[in-house]
Amino acid sequence: MNSKIYTKTGDKGETSLIGGTRVPKYHDRIEAYGTIDELISYIGLIRDQKIDDHAISELIEIQDRLMTCASILATDCDNCNIKIPEIYDRDIEALEKEIDKMEKDLPPLKSFILPGGHPIVSYCHIARNICRRAERTSIKVQDQFKYSEKVIQYLNRLSDYLFVLSRKLSIDLYAKETPWKPRI
Repeated sequence: MNSKIYTKTGDKGETSLIGGTRVPKYHDRIEAYGTIDELISYIGLIRDQKIDDHAISELIEIQDRLMTCASILATDCDNCNIKIPEIYDRDIEALEKEIDKMEKDLPPLKSFILPGGHPIVSYCHIARNICRRAERTSIKVQDQFKYSEKVIQYLNRLSDYLFVLSRKLSIDLYAKETPWKPRI
């Protein structure tokens, strides 16, 4: 039997968390994992561009980890009958390792840089900003509902990864980084 994509259970502005709790669609948890879903889509846009295979592979892994983050945020039960994946220290360390590897070939930053220079680089900056928003909304949820602190750590490191990826791709694509020169 094929199940339909529409259930009609959200027609009155509510949805269910994992565990069955019904909440309004503007609930902080929905905002948090909805923002992560937006981020997953933007990362898909980046990996659909002409970039190196290693970066594509890393971005697929990141999308998988973000699905885990969203699942954690969507869970509202202590003893669910379903196993929820987790974010581990090794997931955060993997991002740090990739950041370190990319930074070896980058010139040192002497000022803030203005996003742009190439559409792919701009996509990375947009994803970085969505990631920061996901981090902020997840912190808000963490303050209200205790869950894995690893989600916040992962999002924090991921925004750093996306920034460094934007710089690496600037070099790979021969794009110019534009330093911000404040008028003082």
